[in-house]
Amino acid sequence: MYKRILVPTDGSERSVKAVEGAARFAKPLGAHLVVMTVVEPYSYTNLAEYRPESIEQYDERVTGEAEERLAAAKEFAEDLGVDCDTVLVKSFSPADAIIEQCDKHDCDLVFMASHGRKGIAAVLLGSETQKVLTHSKIPVMVYR
Repeated sequence: MYKRILVPTDGSERSVKAVEGAARFAKPLGAHLVVMTVVEPYSYTNLAEYRPESIEQYDERVTGEAEERLAAAKEFAEDLGVDCDTVLVKSFSPADAIIEQCDKHDCDLVFMASHGRKGIAAVLLGSETQKVLTHSKIPVMVYR
C-alpha cells in the first residue's frame, strides 16, 4: 500500500503524537518514514529592530531544537522497528517545503497533525495542514 511516508513535525504536542501515530501506522505496512521539520530562516525584514541574538546564534538555536525533535522522532520509530530518515529544511513556507520533500524523497503519503482550530479561527488563520491538503499531489492523512 504505502511504502514511503513523509511526516512533518514542528515539535508541538500534536505533531509529536502524529509522528508516533505514523510510526505505528507504518509498522504493519513495512513502510519507511521520512520525518521532516522546517525551520524558518532568520528574518532580515526588520533589521533596524533590536535583535536579542545574532544571525549565527539564531541559526544555532533553531537548528539545535530541530535536530533534537528529529532525533526523538527517529528514536521512537526505530524502537518500534520502523526504518526512518530525518530531514531538516529551511523555508519561510512549511507547506511548500513539505510538498517539495514528498517529491524529493518519492513519498506516497503525507501523515500530519491537524492543529484542530475551529470556527472563525480556522477560517482566518488557516493552517499548514490545510495548505498541504489543497496542494499535495499525493494522499494526505490528517492525524487528530
